[in-house]
Amino acid sequence: MSKIKAIRGMNDILPEQTPVWQYLESTVQRVLGSYGYSEIRMPIVEQTDLFKRSIGEVTDIVEKEMYTFDDRNGESLTLRPEGTACCVRAGEEHGLLYNQTQRFWYQGPMFRYEKPQKGRYRQFHQVGVEAFGMAGPDIDAELILISAALWRELGMSDAVVLQINSLGSNQARAEYRDALVAYLQQHFAELDEDSQRRLDSNPLRILDSKNEQTRVILEQAPVLQDYLDEESRADFEQLCATLDAAGIRYEVNPYLVRGLDYYCKTVFEWVTDKLGAQGTVCAGGRYDGLVKQLGGKPTPAVGFAMGVERLILLLETLELVPANVRQTFDLYLAAEHKGIQGEVVLLAERLRRDVPGLRVRVHCAGLKNIAAKAKQTGAPVIALLKSSADNGQQLSLWQGDEVQYELAPEQLVERLQQLFV
Repeated sequence: MSKIKAIRGMNDILPEQTPVWQYLESTVQRVLGSYGYSEIRMPIVEQTDLFKRSIGEVTDIVEKEMYTFDDRNGESLTLRPEGTACCVRAGEEHGLLYNQTQRFWYQGPMFRYEKPQKGRYRQFHQVGVEAFGMAGPDIDAELILISAALWRELGMSDAVVLQINSLGSNQARAEYRDALVAYLQQHFAELDEDSQRRLDSNPLRILDSKNEQTRVILEQAPVLQDYLDEESRADFEQLCATLDAAGIRYEVNPYLVRGLDYYCKTVFEWVTDKLGAQGTVCAGGRYDGLVKQLGGKPTPAVGFAMGVERLILLLETLELVPANVRQTFDLYLAAEHKGIQGEVVLLAERLRRDVPGLRVRVHCAGLKNIAAKAKQTGAPVIALLKSSADNGQQLSLWQGDEVQYELAPEQLVERLQQLFV
């Protein structure tokens, strides 16, 4: 009988990998907490209409990438491909949005049927940040400052570049869309296949094309900034002024658009050249019309999402994971012979109680080559409990390659407190 393997593009995160995930997640939680954002947790399965109405039925995500199925009642359900629509649904369902201001964050798996490649998977993980009820560019700036603070905490500020743009109001964007389509139709035969397909369904995405010939055509295309309404233009200027005052470096990218239909006004991405083609590590923007689009009252909103796998890949590529992150315990505790193995387990319990936060691994396997096996684990401190009729119980303590201390069990608490508290 053949072995069952994981689904392609859906990966196990193994014990040697999870400490890096925990390091990133705890850093994110600490940074977001310092800005007063509250965690919200949503289900991974939602009604399919939620994403059709929010993302847009003619987008690649809805047409090609969603994991959609009918349940036993015949209801169409979808594994969430992104978190913003879910957060809006949860906020609206529980009465958290109308005439209120809210700052939320969430983390968890998302699902898209894409070709798996480095940094892109069919089950992937995101951290999302959403703010509701605030219409001014000050909250846009705050979200960008949050992401910048995270890069500083992770030590990767020099490896990422901020790109920003404004898509304008819905009306301004519609006028620009008509002008762009009219121009591109004159060059239809010269466009790449993807851009030809998008011309009717999602023409703004053509601005993000990587095809060289299409890029040449776009050089003479109408420019979105020429169609901005006055409010969007003023908001964007104020955003830039705030970023300048905060010392945040950025590039204004007139071709930057987001792949989802609900974005308006400010959009931004943090990109890196350290990961090859998969260069975006964080992206977001304003989506003032989405709450109404999903059945709620008009509510301004802005948010961003970060790909966890890509951030971890960037941390490891840049060798920014602190050395102690992969260390999963502080003390390796073993018995010299079988007769006192039970006492070692009880000693470990007392140590965990008396030295808060101490991480102890007890040696519960065979008794051959204990010291060598303990050193293979990378434990910074190794303790071997010995017992004899002459000396009673004693502990040999290793720090490095040689025994550093011989002490009684009751002295171990004090010594560990000196080392780890």
